[in-house]
Amino acid sequence: MTITITAFDRSPDGGRGLARDTRVRWALEEVGQPYEVRPVAFRALKEPAHLSLNPFGQIPTYEENGLVLFETGSIVLHIAGRHKGLLPEAPDSRARAITWMFAAVNTIEPPILEYANARLLESDRPWNEERLSIIADRVRDRLRQLSARLGAAEWLDGGFSAGDLMMVHVLQRLKPSGLLDEFPNLAAYVERGEERPAYKRAFAAQLAFNTRKPL
Repeated sequence: MTITITAFDRSPDGGRGLARDTRVRWALEEVGQPYEVRPVAFRALKEPAHLSLNPFGQIPTYEENGLVLFETGSIVLHIAGRHKGLLPEAPDSRARAITWMFAAVNTIEPPILEYANARLLESDRPWNEERLSIIADRVRDRLRQLSARLGAAEWLDGGFSAGDLMMVHVLQRLKPSGLLDEFPNLAAYVERGEERPAYKRAFAAQLAFNTRKPL
């Protein structure tokens, strides 16, 4: 049965690859699995049909042979566990790659999202400038730690893995802010991820999906 994922009918980023369905698309491209995309309008996110797939009314979701998953970390881990190409075979290396997946969404992403939301949703507040400065420093603290861990390595732990996929996509959200450029090895790390053929296919598919003509 064909894998089906959901995505915004029209993503807020206009197809720039920041929506979370990009992570799932990228993972599926890395392991060579075909998939279909079912568009979901914003108003439909809280309707029963979608809530039966994701009780929190978010995208993406993943459906395959009666299995329904939500949360991109869970979806990407499922894909990586079922198909070769995103997790090492050696048990210890595999465990470390999974650890980096958790680090991406639990440690690195929260302050980045807080910073992005403050820039986007609170820009008119009188205290916004001070708040942005505080959050930016929190982001820098995490980036400094990650930069030190990555060092001159190409990927986080040996070869490219699902951990790198998740981490690169999390870091991409920082590109417009300039914060990522303060850490040249992390900026280069993100560029390496974006140069992967599977990422390019996923990005192109997401962009085409968001710029298609309405039915």
